[in-house]
Amino acid sequence: MRRTAVGALLALLGTALTAQLLLPGAVAGGDTEAARSADAARPAVSVTAAASGTAPVHGSAAGAAGAARTANGVFTGSGADGIARLARFEKWRGRGPLTAGRTYLPGDDWESIEGPVAFLRPWSVWRAARAGRFVALNVPMLDRSEARLSDARVAALLKAGAAGRYDRHFTVLARRLVSLRLADTVLVLGWEMNGVTYTHRCHPAPDRWRAYWRRIVRAMRAVKGQRFRFDFAPSRGRDAVPWTRCYPGDAYVDVIGMDSYDQPRRATFRQQVEEPYGLRAQVTFARRHRKAVSYPEWGLFRNGDDPAYMRGMLDWFRRHPPLYQSLSDYCPHGVWACGRHPRSAKVYRGR
Repeated sequence: MRRTAVGALLALLGTALTAQLLLPGAVAGGDTEAARSADAARPAVSVTAAASGTAPVHGSAAGAAGAARTANGVFTGSGADGIARLARFEKWRGRGPLTAGRTYLPGDDWESIEGPVAFLRPWSVWRAARAGRFVALNVPMLDRSEARLSDARVAALLKAGAAGRYDRHFTVLARRLVSLRLADTVLVLGWEMNGVTYTHRCHPAPDRWRAYWRRIVRAMRAVKGQRFRFDFAPSRGRDAVPWTRCYPGDAYVDVIGMDSYDQPRRATFRQQVEEPYGLRAQVTFARRHRKAVSYPEWGLFRNGDDPAYMRGMLDWFRRHPPLYQSLSDYCPHGVWACGRHPRSAKVYRGR
C-alpha cells in the first residue's frame, strides 16, 4: 500500500476534530501499491503453517499451531475516524467480531515513527474494549518513507541503521506501546520490502536490510513488558527482489505475512497462488520455518469487481488459516466503502 507523505498529513489534519470528539488521536492516509508481475506457474505442494503442528520459534501461543482461529480485520482508516467506521463495517459484514485492528504509522519523519501518543491512544481504547482484540501496526523502518530516494542513498541509510544509528527511535516506540497497554501488538515492520515504493526497500542492499531489521527487533524486545510479534510481510511475487533474500532469520521473525492484491490484469487466482514467490511459496516457506502466516493487506485492484478473486482469497484463508487477515476497504480495493464492487461484496458477505 502506498501512503504519500502529503496524504498522511492531510488526513491527520482533516480528522483532528473527529478524533477529539470520539477518541483522542490522529490519522495517516493510504492509497495504492505498485503493480506486481505474475510469472509462470510452479509445482504446488499443499502446506500450511497451521497444519505443521509446531509453535513458532518466537511469539505467543497464537503461532503456527494456533492460527486456525484467524483474527479477522479490515482497514477503514488509520486513526479515530477509521476506528469509528470499524463498528459499522462489522455490522454490515454480519459475521462476528473483527478482532484484528489494522493501522499504519506515518513515515514522514522519525517523530511519527516513534508513535505519537495521540495517534496510538485510540487504538489502545479499541483494543481494551473487547477481549481477544489486538492491533497490527505497520512500522516504517526509515523516515521520508516515500521520498523516492536513490538506491545509493537507501543503501547508505540501511548501513547506518544496521550500525545502530536509529535504535533509539524504535525503543521509544516500544516503550509507548507498552505504556498504552499495546504490548501484544503485531508489528508489520518494513512491509513490502521487496518492492520499490518505500525508502525501507530491501533490494539496494539485502545484507544491510537484514542486519537493520535484526537491530530493530533487538531494540524493541529489550523493553520491559513487551510481547510483540514481528510480521515479515512482502508483497506477493518477485517484484524488485525475491523476498526470501530479505528474510532476516527465524530468531527475529514471528509471522510470515504477505500483501496480496488482485493484480496484474487478467491474472487468475491460481496464477497468484502458483507464481514464483506467490501465495503457495509463502505457506511453504512458513511451514519450513515453523511460523504462522498472515495477510495484512489484500483486496480488489487491477481486475475491478472480481468475485473469483474474492472467493479464492476466502477459500485460501479457510485452507491455510492465518494468524490474521485484513481487507483494505477503500477504493479501488474494498467492498463496503467502495461501491464499485457489488458482486465481490456479495461473495465477501456470504462467507
